[in-house]
Amino acid sequence: MTSGATTRAERSDPDLGVLLGERHHLLNLGYRLLGSRTDAEDVVQETYARWYALSERQQRAVESPGAWLVTVASRICLNLLGSARARRETYVGDWIPEPLPGPAGHLTGRSGADDPAERIALDESVTMAFLVVLEAMTPAERVAFVLHDVFRYPFGEVAEIVGRTPAACRQLASSARRRVRTARPPAGPGAGQASVVRRFRTAWEARDIDALVGLLDPGATATADGGGLAVTHPRPIVGGEWIARAYAEIARVAGHRTTFEERVVNGLPGLVAWQDGALATVFAFEVAGGRVRNIWAVRNPEKLRAWQAG
Repeated sequence: MTSGATTRAERSDPDLGVLLGERHHLLNLGYRLLGSRTDAEDVVQETYARWYALSERQQRAVESPGAWLVTVASRICLNLLGSARARRETYVGDWIPEPLPGPAGHLTGRSGADDPAERIALDESVTMAFLVVLEAMTPAERVAFVLHDVFRYPFGEVAEIVGRTPAACRQLASSARRRVRTARPPAGPGAGQASVVRRFRTAWEARDIDALVGLLDPGATATADGGGLAVTHPRPIVGGEWIARAYAEIARVAGHRTTFEERVVNGLPGLVAWQDGALATVFAFEVAGGRVRNIWAVRNPEKLRAWQAG
């Protein structure tokens, strides 16, 4: 006699490889839509739970299980994006997307996760600068843009997911595209960014304000996310000189208790700060024209679990 769970697994075997093969794709989609690996993993779990809640007859009636999973995951994300806006109105301080780790000791490469199904592919669409622009979009804009421009779904399929006409989805994606073009500077070569980040680290550790000012764009912005769980500057710091002075003061207060490690953060060169041997902050940088244009410092420990595990 077999259990119900075994029976379901056995009867699903023909589609099991296809279903599990979609996990990587769903995780990548969820992270880009939500800006949180943790939330993306929850969405993937919920999507599979809904699939296995279907009867065998309902499952067999699904022409493309992979497409069904993508549709359900995208709709869950769309609903979460709407509620996330309300939650972030009460969030303590600035909200920054959850940073993704790359291999330790390297400034190029992919996520360090061992299981390919648990990896989020690191490309331009997961850089912190890109994700921050996505955060400024409406939920419908974000979903339409990510599905069409990043994952290349035709507008007919996007329309079914978003619940609007293909023409309306085309307009949403076009509006989102304009936001991206306006907000993001031309990307520089990875090697050049690594050099800037390395020099920034050296100047910061030396508390060399003049060197820091030279590495920062005059209109640079430094934003920190502590979520009320870690001390941060209460508002973004604007202006290269102001950032240099603030960061030099941070280095002075931290003294020898803090060490820095160069790491890949969302596919680009970044820094990780350790304080008294414990993970304290992950820094993502946007470099344009050989200077740092944006710094995003994530200190909320709930957003750093992947780094602590890695």
